[in-house]
Amino acid sequence: MEPLIYVLIVVAVIVLAAIIACIKVVPQASAFIIERLGTYHTTWDAGLHLKMPFIDRVVKRVSLKEHVVDFPPQPVITKDNVTMQIDTVVFYRIVDPKLFAYGVERPMMAIENLTATTLRNIIGDMELDSTLTSRDTINGQITNVLDVATDAWGIKINRVELKNIMPPREIQDSMEKQMKAERERREKILQAEGEKKSAILVAEGEKASAILRAEAEKESAILRAEAVKEAKIREAEGEAEAILKIQKATADGIRMVNEAAPTEQVLKLKSYEAFERAADGKATKIIIPSEIQGLTSLAAGITEAVKND
Repeated sequence: MEPLIYVLIVVAVIVLAAIIACIKVVPQASAFIIERLGTYHTTWDAGLHLKMPFIDRVVKRVSLKEHVVDFPPQPVITKDNVTMQIDTVVFYRIVDPKLFAYGVERPMMAIENLTATTLRNIIGDMELDSTLTSRDTINGQITNVLDVATDAWGIKINRVELKNIMPPREIQDSMEKQMKAERERREKILQAEGEKKSAILVAEGEKASAILRAEAEKESAILRAEAVKEAKIREAEGEAEAILKIQKATADGIRMVNEAAPTEQVLKLKSYEAFERAADGKATKIIIPSEIQGLTSLAAGITEAVKND
């Protein structure tokens, strides 16, 4: 009995191992190509799967993610017979794992050769200047050609980019000189525009300064005129006030004289004093009142009589 038990245990272990080996888990964004007895059977998507032992087998694991492949530089000749090196970058994705597995042998080499051939055909119809300035056009044309050609391989070409375009050394030197001259020209233009703007700003500043000075001088003249006007007004008011005070003093003096009721002799004496002050002045002519003239004539008559006596 014991040998039989050992045999059953070994058989059970083998069967269990075979069952476990037949359980497969396909990860996300992946696909497994399954062959049964040497022929294509099915494609497993992401998830848990069970295959028939000894009959089914996984022949290819395919990643469904987007792939990026950088091809080495390829020599191409332009329409004007300029040889240059161009390297490309291809972005692709596998959309049909079955066609990818059975459509073409070594699909990456096939894509590389197809890319080089298509690139030569496109560049051969273009001149150097167009090649250097038409990257987007070239990328679009290569993408369209490769996408159509790789449909039979289960591959979708998302885009193709020209990574580098390397013309011959002498052409590169000429291009660098041309670019340098262009940079210098733009620099001179920018410098001239800067000087122009600076001159405009200076002129505007001087104009604003002149306007401010004119306004300041105007305000100063107005203030000076107002000051002179105010001084004259105050001077006139002072003179008027002085005149009023003199007139008032005169009126007060007359009123006081009238209130004092002076005698005729006092009035005559005051007239003499006034005449004396008038005669003591610097005037060349003196107007003598008639009353004083009478008194003078009387004095002269008396003096003459005394002399006759």
